[in-house]
Amino acid sequence: MELSLSTSPASPAVLRRQPSPLLHNQQVLGVSFASALKPGGALRFGSRRRPLHRPITCSASPSTAEPSSEVKKKTLVRRNDVRNIAIVAHVDHGKTTLVDSMLRQAKVFRDNQVMQERIMDSNDLERERGITILSKNTSITYKNTKVNIIDTPGHSDFGGEVERVLNMVDGVLLVVDSVEGPMPQTRFVLKKALEFGHAVVVVVNKIDRPSARPEFVVNSTFELFIELNATDEQCDFQAIYASGIKGKAGLNPDDLAEDLGPLFEAIIRCVPGPNIEKDGALQMLATNIEYDEHKGRIAIGRLHAGALRKGMDVRVCTSEDSCRFARVSELFVYEKFYRVPADTVEAGDICAVCGIDDIQIGETIADKAHGKPLPTIKVEEPTVKMSFSVNTSPFSGREGKYVTSRNLRDRLNRELERNLAMKVEDGETADTFIISGRGTLHITILIENMRREGYEFMVGPPKVINKRVNDKLLEPYEVATVEVSENHMGPVVELLGKRRGQMFDMQGVGSEGTVFLRYKIPTRGLLGLRNAILTASRGTAILNTVFDSYGPWAGDISTRDLGSLVAFEDGTSTSYALASAQERGQMFVGAGVDVYKGQIVGIHQRPGDLGLNICKKKAATNIRSNKDVTVVLDTPLTYSLDDCIEYIEEDELVEVTPLSIRMCKNPKMAKKGR
Repeated sequence: MELSLSTSPASPAVLRRQPSPLLHNQQVLGVSFASALKPGGALRFGSRRRPLHRPITCSASPSTAEPSSEVKKKTLVRRNDVRNIAIVAHVDHGKTTLVDSMLRQAKVFRDNQVMQERIMDSNDLERERGITILSKNTSITYKNTKVNIIDTPGHSDFGGEVERVLNMVDGVLLVVDSVEGPMPQTRFVLKKALEFGHAVVVVVNKIDRPSARPEFVVNSTFELFIELNATDEQCDFQAIYASGIKGKAGLNPDDLAEDLGPLFEAIIRCVPGPNIEKDGALQMLATNIEYDEHKGRIAIGRLHAGALRKGMDVRVCTSEDSCRFARVSELFVYEKFYRVPADTVEAGDICAVCGIDDIQIGETIADKAHGKPLPTIKVEEPTVKMSFSVNTSPFSGREGKYVTSRNLRDRLNRELERNLAMKVEDGETADTFIISGRGTLHITILIENMRREGYEFMVGPPKVINKRVNDKLLEPYEVATVEVSENHMGPVVELLGKRRGQMFDMQGVGSEGTVFLRYKIPTRGLLGLRNAILTASRGTAILNTVFDSYGPWAGDISTRDLGSLVAFEDGTSTSYALASAQERGQMFVGAGVDVYKGQIVGIHQRPGDLGLNICKKKAATNIRSNKDVTVVLDTPLTYSLDDCIEYIEEDELVEVTPLSIRMCKNPKMAKKGR
């Protein structure tokens, strides 16, 4: 039994005896703990602050969501047959797997239908990497209520997708791992959701893990809410415990239902229906763009006011001054896993509109006569930039279909139409472009997509975007979280220290001997860090980062100690030459591979570059014996696109073609090394 604070409308606060609050949904005399909170989100006893351990009820209360304007109160109504939610979380906390179970239990598929895992990750690149890159819509029906679900990416590099999607929804499911708890990206997505004033349902996922610690995770999440200045209503969130892969959920970690029923009930109860202006002038914000070969551009968004009909004449607005007219040729809504044609869509629902060929993300589809634009979508500024240029290597044009600067420019401009967090600028020469993004992964995904489409080009090393404020140079800083075993903690701490990282938190987790390290580190220090950390920890460390803020310039950072082995003539590599070359370092190429002058063929074992002849053949004369000596070659290193971009330095480039990824020295820069 525990003592708890209780209030009632008729009496002042009194101490009452009640059972231990293991079930989070209890209220005391009809009033939840949030009503007893002081500003700052903690119970006060005398001068001491004690954090509140267990949030109790939903954050959705109609009174808080209603507009204050007297006029709007009359026209705005809440639609109860629709719920719009986004599923947000840190990477690998189980969003897409949870959506799979929700779709399966909502009878979206036939019982005998073959279903692949992570069905929302429809892109080849997403399935290969096991990550979500693009946000996607689906919908289910639960007890006559349509629930529009949007699955979002978990990496901070794709934060632009999350920011954009939050315009369409009224609530979010915040999925948190039952062992790891809130991680850097959890903080980022929650901060955005709270800024929009959305209701939050916290789902503690993977509750079936052996070292699960649900109580710690819920308390940590609550502390995160307070840290992000959430309102009392938002702090009063509903906690649901679930196992996405098993399709079970419950209000108590030790008592899960046989299905996800408690989760669906929490969505209906805690997430408010959309607040709409039913009889107002049409307004719809285009928050996503898709392309179909037959239908052309398809704008996806939520209808904020009025009704949209097939064949309707509309006004497309960017601002008060610039508007143009168009006609809606086709209209779709999301039903189950598919887009279904519709004649009319009412305010509050998410729909797809065809027929407006030049529509862009952030534009408003409005009433032809009285339409007014909605506020445009704002996303955070990019922090990393890379240069793209035409392929100038001797092997140029051998493998690619699109090789000219015009092809490159057109493709990059097309990317800008749907990738709001990316920027493209002209470089120093006509065939160079500077691409700015949220991180190296953000830009690397673009490079990989272009490579698969048949483009051939060269990429420079990533550089951070600095700012100058009051004549002081500022650079971006990120919060890095490293999960590593205690045995390998020493080398990892040393590595992060060399890169100007400052540790501000360290904690042991569970019985697995794992340690969580949290650092504030310049973005420059993170370039090339992932491979170095894996090497230092024997492949066991997990590194996660999220942008924090701009701070003072941290000084010089050395990211690579060793030089490169560079081929000094064109030709085909031979076993004879490689046998002696591999004594100088680790090779990237094997025997029988075409190479060119200036290509990087290995990692030198010392600082500074070293030129090598790996095309030398054994002299075949009648004096010397021609008997071949058996040569044992080391297995060459195989670097992926991400590895190559992490490896290269200022005077090096990555040559990207549909079939190959090579590294070379930049011929325009003065030669370094010996």
